[in-house]
Amino acid sequence: MADAKVIPFDEDRDRSRGAAAPRVPRRRTGTGRRPAAETPPVAAVPDGPAPEETSPESAGSAEPGGTPAAGPAGASWDRRLAGGLAFLRRRVTGEYPVDEFGYDEELTDQVLMTLMRPLYEKYFRVEVKGIENIPTEGGALIVANHSGTLPLDGLMLQVAVHDEHPAQRHLRLLAADLVFMLPVVNELARKAGHTLACAEDAQRLLEAGELVGVMPEGFKGIGKPFGDRYRLQRFGRGGFVSTALRAGTPIVPCSIVGAEEIYPMVGNAKTLARLLGLPYFPVTPTFPWLGPLGMLPLPTKWTIQFGEPIVTDTYPPEAAEDPMLMFNLTDQVREQIQHTLYKLLVQRRSVFF
Repeated sequence: MADAKVIPFDEDRDRSRGAAAPRVPRRRTGTGRRPAAETPPVAAVPDGPAPEETSPESAGSAEPGGTPAAGPAGASWDRRLAGGLAFLRRRVTGEYPVDEFGYDEELTDQVLMTLMRPLYEKYFRVEVKGIENIPTEGGALIVANHSGTLPLDGLMLQVAVHDEHPAQRHLRLLAADLVFMLPVVNELARKAGHTLACAEDAQRLLEAGELVGVMPEGFKGIGKPFGDRYRLQRFGRGGFVSTALRAGTPIVPCSIVGAEEIYPMVGNAKTLARLLGLPYFPVTPTFPWLGPLGMLPLPTKWTIQFGEPIVTDTYPPEAAEDPMLMFNLTDQVREQIQHTLYKLLVQRRSVFF
């Protein structure tokens, strides 16, 4: 928003007089007061360049006596400080809304999104295409490929939907049960709007008009070897299609390029994975050889493209029980994502640029 123009009080008074003569500064005596009987002389305007005008910004920068005043920039910082203090007060007192799934919209917008945004904008430099295919309102199911050893693609997808969509919509991701078994991660996932990947929760969210994100490949996709990159794994039995049919919401295919190379998985320590209760234990060119430093993802260039939505509200209610229809729709979504991945890979100049 443009800064408001500051009009000095004297200008306002001159305007009320109409086309009056310009005011001439008074000449002060040594005592700082003028005798009552003395008539103030009219000072002549000296020759030479006109005095420099005071800009609106400088007009609000100082008060009489040289004391700095709060201008537009100062007022902006005051508002930020007041908003931050109010946010902290609500956190301490617990006076903030949380929905039945544990989603904390205020914390997500003000803290979690702020933390992820530099990674999205500066590190991975995500480019988004086809954002107009996501509806402005109402429920929709976004189905995306899954990769990258660690699920950073889901987080970047969440930022992309919120920051690039004109309505700044929030994406509610369906996560595996392992996410909700890990300490700290469990609470953060709930606060960020993630919920367990089950048909009941997904249908309730869709019927409530929410955007729901699902990555049907699951651990098969995120933990696949580097040699199988950008080759989609099985999409399960089509449970996400059945959920969309029951809710009557469109399915938006989504293809993500760039996440496959952030942690090139060249090996899998299966014995160690079983001991730790993990689906896989990745071995990359940098991890575990470099220790914690090896967990730093490579700064690849990402592209996220949303495809044309597949409508489901034209099918009858009993269509959700038709296994052949679910198989065909699942295959259609998978083929559309795979085709778009190949197309984006051909257009990509480099992994990092």
